[in-house]
Amino acid sequence: MERKFALFAFRGDPMCFIHVLLNAIDMANKGFEVKIILEGEAVKLVPELYDEGSALHNLYQRALEKGLVEGICKACSQKFGTYELAMQKGLKSLEDMANHAGMARFLKEGYEIITF
Repeated sequence: MERKFALFAFRGDPMCFIHVLLNAIDMANKGFEVKIILEGEAVKLVPELYDEGSALHNLYQRALEKGLVEGICKACSQKFGTYELAMQKGLKSLEDMANHAGMARFLKEGYEIITF
């Protein structure tokens, strides 16, 4: 059985998110199914993820190309002012748990949860 992982990024620290991206790409390259979920303060990173001058940009683009980015928390991105940009960029709004990205769906689908 293929192992599946949902990487929930909560921290708004770019250095932490680089490790989310590195791990997601590495795990996917090694045959695991991986999804990245931006939650909490991590949603503040959205502008930086799309800024070509950002250290996060190239890794983020690789994760997008591999289909690893599941989406962004609706409530948190609205609170931190990044929801509109996220929607313009085509990110999926995750809102199944009182407008937040719930973990239960991923657990029901057989994912193991890792938080950052």
